[in-house]
Amino acid sequence: MKPLGWLGAVILILGVALLFIPIPHREKQGIKAGDISFGVETRSEEKISPAVCVGLIVVGAGLAIVGRTKR
Repeated sequence: MKPLGWLGAVILILGVALLFIPIPHREKQGIKAGDISFGVETRSEEKISPAVCVGLIVVGAGLAIVGRTKR
């Protein structure tokens, strides 16, 4: 398999994985006055838009197919 095919396979697997695995996100907000600091940290998990995942799957499959063709 050519390097283009391997890249396509990796992008394809990434697109499928992002459909199911949420990406963690942390955000800190706070105030610091001298030696004293007050803060709040919020954590959330966000999924990537399905349209982006489908785009990655299509591009990955296309690259994998192009990478497998013989000249």
